[in-house]
Amino acid sequence: MNFSNQTIGLTSDHAGYELKEAVKKHLEARNIQYRDFGTTSPDRCDYPDYARLLADAISSKDLDMGIAICGTGNGMAMTLNKYPTIRAGLAWNVEVARLVGSHNKANILVLPARFVTTAEAVAMIDVWLATPFEGGRHQERIDKISG
Repeated sequence: MNFSNQTIGLTSDHAGYELKEAVKKHLEARNIQYRDFGTTSPDRCDYPDYARLLADAISSKDLDMGIAICGTGNGMAMTLNKYPTIRAGLAWNVEVARLVGSHNKANILVLPARFVTTAEAVAMIDVWLATPFEGGRHQERIDKISG
């Protein structure tokens, strides 16, 4: 897929900061535009503050997709999925990343920084970005999520 015309939102807390910085370099190498919603350092911070910034950008249709990173990925996923238009999928390997794209139409990929290497993270991102949504029965299930 060609993402040269699309901007991806990035966010992390302190536990995900280092991985987020590596992800930025990977996206730059692939000529994929991104917008970094923070955090801007490894200093302690609260993941809901940064998840909210990304969720607001996607909810307002300013961006279509994003990547969120925290220690386990769970805090970001829990916060992001409180927003009606967000489908944040937590992935810990390439196959799960593929499925959150093809089956769940995740518009945010969530990564657990304390449990994946940089190489694993960028492989998951590449697969997620390249995987088309299958639709069909999966769309029927997504339609049931919000109500």
